[in-house]
This record gives sequence, C-alpha cells and structure tokens, in this order.
Amino acid sequence: MKNYSILISFLAILFLTASCSNAYKFSLEKPKKAILNESVTVKLIEKNDKPIEKIQFYVNGKEIPSEGNSATINTTNLGVGKHAINALAFYDGKTKKENGFIEVFANSKPAIYTYKIINEYPHDIKAYTQGLEYHNGFLYETTGRRGQSTLRKLDIKTGKVLQEIALDKKYFGEGMTIVNNKIIWLTWENKKGFVYDLETFKQEKEFAYNKSKEGWGLTHNETDLIKSDGTNKIWFLDKENYKEKRFIQVYAHDRAIDQLNELELIDGKLYANMYQKNTIIVINPKTGVVEGLGDLRGLEKEMAKTQKLVANDEVLNGIAYDTENKRLFVTGKHWGKLFEIELIKQ
Repeated sequence: MKNYSILISFLAILFLTASCSNAYKFSLEKPKKAILNESVTVKLIEKNDKPIEKIQFYVNGKEIPSEGNSATINTTNLGVGKHAINALAFYDGKTKKENGFIEVFANSKPAIYTYKIINEYPHDIKAYTQGLEYHNGFLYETTGRRGQSTLRKLDIKTGKVLQEIALDKKYFGEGMTIVNNKIIWLTWENKKGFVYDLETFKQEKEFAYNKSKEGWGLTHNETDLIKSDGTNKIWFLDKENYKEKRFIQVYAHDRAIDQLNELELIDGKLYANMYQKNTIIVINPKTGVVEGLGDLRGLEKEMAKTQKLVANDEVLNGIAYDTENKRLFVTGKHWGKLFEIELIKQ
C-alpha cells in the first residue's frame, strides 16, 4: 500500500509538470516611468515560447497600432500622469488580458516665482474663503464650512459685503465662477453644484458631478467649466449642461501634484492653490504639466504682523484676476487682508 501511494504521488507530480509546461504564461513588459514627449515600447511576452495568434494593445481603453508582440507609445499624445496599458492575447481559441500602467512625468522643472505686494485691502476675517473671482469691478467670494457657507459680492477697496446669501446648512460650500451672468457654485462632498443669477443671487438650478471625487475649485475658459476635486485631476465640464467630459492629471518633473484647490485661468494658464500650502501652481491646461511654482509663504508672515493664524488650514486660498487691468488678487482662509500682488519669475 505504501509503494502504491508513492506511485500515485509520482504520477500526480508528472501530470502537474506536464500541465504546467502546456500552460500559457504571459508577462507585460513596460517601463514604470516615462518622460513627456518620449516614445516608449511595451511588449507582451509568452514565457514558454508558445505560439500566439495575435496581440492587441490598448492605452486608456483605446487600441493602438502594434507589430508582433510589441507596440510603441508616443507620450506626447498622452500628457502627464498614470495611463492604463492593456494587452489582449489570442491563442489556441482563447484570450488572455494583461493589465498595467505607465506614469508619465513632465520633461522640465517648473519655473520659480516670488512676488511683490502692490496693494493691500481689508478682507473679512470670518470668511473661510473657497472661491474668489473678479467681475466688472467687484469681487465675488464663496465661503465654506457647513452652516457658514455664503456667496458674497464685495467692494474691493473696503472689503464691505454688498450682497450675500447663505447656502443650505446641510452643504459645505466650495469654489465658484461666473459665466454668462450666472454664478456656478460647487459643494464639497455632495457631488452637487448650484447655479445663481448674477444680479439677484436667486438660485435657478442645480446639477450633479458623478465622475470626479469631490467639488473644490472652479474656473472656466471659452467652452468649459474647469474644476478641481482635491486630487491631482482637473476636470473639464460642458458649459451648457455641466456634464463632466474629461480630465487632465497634474504632474511636475518628479511627482504628481494633488490637493489642488481654488482655480483661476490667467492668460491661458491655470493658477491653482494647494490646500494647506502657501503656494500657487501654474499649470498647462492642455498637458497637465506644472510650469511654475509661486512661493507665497511670505504672505503668511505678512499676515502675522496684524493677525495670529491659529488653525492649520488658515492658509492661502483665493485667486482672482482683473484681465483688463492685469491685477492679481490673493487671500487666505480667515485672512484679514486681500493682497494685490505681482508674480516675479526667478
């Protein structure tokens, strides 16, 4: 009986060995990192040199040209960020899919900017600033926190609130922008935005955003609303129906840049606050590349001369731009000042 058991075990090992040798084993070979504008090659390898009828390669769900067991990807067409790579093998009447990704980084370091203070104006110290926009000689501001979220029209020189409404207490207000005499205002975790009449502040409609993680900052270009969600993604929404169409990923030469907050479009570039950082990020809206970093840490020290900032989140937030007069305004959460500044490239 003992010899019989040994024989059974031996035959089982032989069977498994034969089965394994007949099995197809695939490996998707690709670089982990790439630099924007470089071309990279991906390959699907069958480790046992078994015959494959055909291989199809996909990037972000779209098939790309291939030759044999490899494909070449031009990262210029991708932009920076993480991009899904899939290879689909056809063999012996079967298919097998291998998944992976490549991460594309910017091909240059960002320019560094310091600043010069041009003017200082009063700002409501109670305002937990979320959105800020200049329009026809006035500042419009949204503030956050549940039960304290407001939409305001401000006199720049005095900081006086000229018009104000409160958001329903169940919502945490976030960023805003003004398009075609409408104010579009985001909420944080409710995946919902509201549309108001610019003159009356009367709410007209609401809309949902279901693809992005949350609502943070908001600005616009000629065709789209441009929205941040607290990650390194910037979303583009249809201006008419507010549907999310696509996104870019924001990367520097060495890392992804997340916690992107309040946004402003200035001369074709996106300017973004980073939550809990006294920094402005200058972003190419086509590629997601970080082209500049504005070091505004000195403004916190300027605030300390007249006010004690006690909370960790009482940082720079709020960017507004007067296109006609080329004036850049910034402030912070619970800051008692609004600064007009000039960014100076180093």
